[in-house]
Amino acid sequence: MSKRWTYQVIEVKPGLMGGLKHEELQNELNRQGAQGWELVNIIVPAPMTAVQMVFKKEA
Repeated sequence: MSKRWTYQVIEVKPGLMGGLKHEELQNELNRQGAQGWELVNIIVPAPMTAVQMVFKKEA
């Protein structure tokens, strides 16, 4: 039987000064990892309006 996956996309928007804070990204990654989600991709559009993190976990 093949594995089935569930996917989730989390959007992290830059702060007031336009930058993304390392600590905010780290906290979100840890929060999702604690729930069993694995990061599989990061999408950074140009110009950077927000970062989208794509996670998956076995269904």
